[in-house]
Amino acid sequence: MTELTSITPTHRYRNNDKLIGIGNEFWDMSERNGLAGIVADYGQGVLTTDASHEFIEAGHEFINFSCCSYLDLDSHPKVIEGGIEALRRYGVLDHCIARSRVQIPAMLELETSLGELFGAHVVCSIAASTATFGLLPLIASGHLGNGKRPLMIFDKNAHVSMANLKPVCADETEVVTSPHHDLNFIEDACKKYERVAYVCDGSDSLGGYAPVKELAELQDRYGLLVYYDDSHSLSAYGNRGVGYVRSHSPVLDERTIVVMTLNKAFGTSGAAIVLDGYEKETLRIIERFGGALNYSQLLNTPAVGAGLASAEIHRTSELTDLQDKLYRNISLFDSLIRTEQAGSTFPIRLVPMSDSTVIEAGRRVFEAGFYVSPVFFPIVARGTAGLRVMMRAGQTEEQVRKLCAVLAEVGAETAVPPLPDGVAR
Repeated sequence: MTELTSITPTHRYRNNDKLIGIGNEFWDMSERNGLAGIVADYGQGVLTTDASHEFIEAGHEFINFSCCSYLDLDSHPKVIEGGIEALRRYGVLDHCIARSRVQIPAMLELETSLGELFGAHVVCSIAASTATFGLLPLIASGHLGNGKRPLMIFDKNAHVSMANLKPVCADETEVVTSPHHDLNFIEDACKKYERVAYVCDGSDSLGGYAPVKELAELQDRYGLLVYYDDSHSLSAYGNRGVGYVRSHSPVLDERTIVVMTLNKAFGTSGAAIVLDGYEKETLRIIERFGGALNYSQLLNTPAVGAGLASAEIHRTSELTDLQDKLYRNISLFDSLIRTEQAGSTFPIRLVPMSDSTVIEAGRRVFEAGFYVSPVFFPIVARGTAGLRVMMRAGQTEEQVRKLCAVLAEVGAETAVPPLPDGVAR
């Protein structure tokens, strides 16, 4: 009998044995402690659990401090009505055909509105991960860029939606991983390779912003192409909510590509690809060969209508008011709990915990009436577990203060209040 050949994985870009073998233990612990798989009804900002659990009774009410809708626009009456009105206006939920063949005007209307908002060409997608899946292989082959295949540098902390594209891009060009925001690593590559593309988060899902201005210097010096996912700062940051990258980067041309989900602070659904300086022929390449960007599952009509309504809010002073409320809540939290992210306008704070205490701490916070998500490997590096707290404009001062009191009880380090000038501690 012929001996069958077994497969030996290379693990060049991914290691599911490690991801699942270690990470699943934490997920199982989360579920056993009632911190995963929660089903809850939403009403007036308070969620109520549907089912009972060993630790949590059915009907348990809690405030969600782990929601990415930083401005609470997902429940804004104008956004909800926008979705309903668009459905009535266009009379179809989802005209199911590739957009390169036939499309109703709905998504074009949204792209035009967002294009005016950002001052650039916008292509919409059903999700940021779908946009990334379509764009990164085209960058790797040189069809999106200057025609040359670049060295693709993926930031070590790049979101999984980008990191998962490493093996696909490696079929087109050389792929490497850099230490987090290591400018020296990137510059050394620029000196060695004719063309380099750097893939990173503009705003990290665990707090903080990319060194946009320093990267712009490398773009000017070497022609570096930077691909940002700036999903966590859209709407929550900048004039008219254009996000951190477009507020700070002095290089807004074909060397900078920004993808942002519309599902977080923007409050609706889908994603926006923001492109500066690209000709119509290149946009057609994206549309025709960007994989799921052109499949039949596009933004449905209510999502488009909600997006149009949110875009209009972004053109008014209401957006600034919501941003200010968010920043006040962030500042209040920072005055009570110490984190590495303190002092920034970024709405995410990671409260450090150990691997052995993070689940129990999360459960105790939940029992007290607040939900903050425990994060652990592979969400974060091993040994850096914590409770991820997400601030929103609609949270009250009382809610923030009560949460911080509970966090202090479960081991969070409290912030040290500043002393008067001239007083030594």
